[in-house]
Amino acid sequence: MRLNSHDETIKRNYIQKYRFLIGEYEQVKRKEHPKYKFVQEFYEATDTDRRSFLKYYHRFKQSGKESDLLPRKRGPKWKSRRPIPFIEHKVLSLRQKGLNRYEIVHMLKPQLKAHTPSPSGVYNIIKRHGVNRLSPVMKENKRQIIKTKAGELGHIDTHYLSKCLIHTESKTRYLVMVMDSCTRVVWAEMVEDIKSLTVMFAVLKCFNILADHYDIRFKEVLTDNGPEFGVKHSTKKAGHPFERMLIELGIKHRYTRPYRPQTNGKAERFWRTIEDDLLRETTFDSLAELREELLQYLYYYNHERPHQGLGGLTPLAFNKTCPRIT
Repeated sequence: MRLNSHDETIKRNYIQKYRFLIGEYEQVKRKEHPKYKFVQEFYEATDTDRRSFLKYYHRFKQSGKESDLLPRKRGPKWKSRRPIPFIEHKVLSLRQKGLNRYEIVHMLKPQLKAHTPSPSGVYNIIKRHGVNRLSPVMKENKRQIIKTKAGELGHIDTHYLSKCLIHTESKTRYLVMVMDSCTRVVWAEMVEDIKSLTVMFAVLKCFNILADHYDIRFKEVLTDNGPEFGVKHSTKKAGHPFERMLIELGIKHRYTRPYRPQTNGKAERFWRTIEDDLLRETTFDSLAELREELLQYLYYYNHERPHQGLGGLTPLAFNKTCPRIT
């Protein structure tokens, strides 16, 4: 069988074609061509695109190399669109912590601003360096805490409760929770709606319990973009109950990226845990029993349940050794 992998026929055909076209073109330009008076006539007769021909013609004239008459690889030159090494190093260091491309962009944006790579750009970097799949070490780093001080960041969220939880009634209820990002100490309150005023009082009660019983006072809190948590427009914040409470307490309000619940992943993981341990496929005889079971579970979660992200310690045990914000 003939081996065609090193066949130069196509290259020779390209070069012969452009040799002929260049000769014809230069004759027309010198007004010496016997058939064509204008260049446009030459293009139409030879079925040649003017822009493509002139690109190859000028490239050949500048270098004098027939290899420049051959088509090049489409797209940018190698490395011409790659980010600078400093940005790649930042992306790779965050990737080693187990963050995905959207989380990496969110972390880099305050530092790099307009130079922040897009999520697809981040993926290209981590794929090029062979870390597009999480290794066991990176997964372990993902589970570890990012915040190093109690009260540095609080996660706040709401959760819908099934109407079938109580035998004697069918009424919608919700849980409002506040979790410390560093220690995983959490508290939750049951409410009948998630209006802004209701959520504000529930969160304030959680703040007081965490401060009195666990010595945790928050510097920042993270919520989703729900209307119960306020608005991003600074001119309207003072008129919103939840936002007003945070202003009075001197707590900075941060928001998750829209349609990305993973940004508030610790809160989402808590809802999954409490559903698995307490709520799913369970019914209660009364509202008082549900409240009592919720109270006991919160005590169990904070005081007795080992946490994988804390190296097997309970949130209470970790909280005792965790430094506080100043």
